Amino acid sequence: MFGCLVAGRVLQTNLQQIDETHAIFELPSAGSINHICVFLLGSVPFPDGYGATVHFYWPGKGFQLLGMLSNEKPSAIFRLRGNYSAQTTNAHAVFSGAASDAAPSDVTAFVGLSIEPLTQIMQEVASLPSAVAKVNTNPAADATLLAERIVKHLFNYVSSFVGGNPSTLSPDFLVPMGVIAKWYESFMTKVRNTGTGFLEREE
Repeated sequence: MFGCLVAGRVLQTNLQQIDETHAIFELPSAGSINHICVFLLGSVPFPDGYGATVHFYWPGKGFQLLGMLSNEKPSAIFRLRGNYSAQTTNAHAVFSGAASDAAPSDVTAFVGLSIEPLTQIMQEVASLPSAVAKVNTNPAADATLLAERIVKHLFNYVSSFVGGNPSTLSPDFLVPMGVIAKWYESFMTKVRNTGTGFLEREE
């Protein structure tokens, strides 16, 4: 039902079932992992009204809720390096029996999956500081913010051709279409190669 892909490694489908609603993937040599992708294989959908929370276990530090999967959101990519903080809850203590502590030189981490009602999942995910919760709560606000960042990027690019002080721009300032076309090509290349994260960094 699930697959797990660690960046730079072979696809894992060797899911270990713990009970009817919990399962784990082992992640050997976990110290070198930066990103993981967890997804539905497409063969078996969730029952109506259900999805899965995705958790990460680091030996000696406990579990961290990463996000969720559902029929509407069948895959997710998670950044692990630098984002770890344990959030063990009684509801997911079942994973602890399957995950054992290991020596730091040969760490095996785990990705845990817990099938739960979507209403419960949304409450859990809402507590995450990540964009997962924000996208689900107000997509219109995110679209507005993204549009504002794109326009600001274009304005900064065009104003760089004025030279010196961008405040000297007036409503009558003419911008050659070639400048905008060049910005568009450069912008789309960046988006294709790195996503839109560079817009946040420029603020």
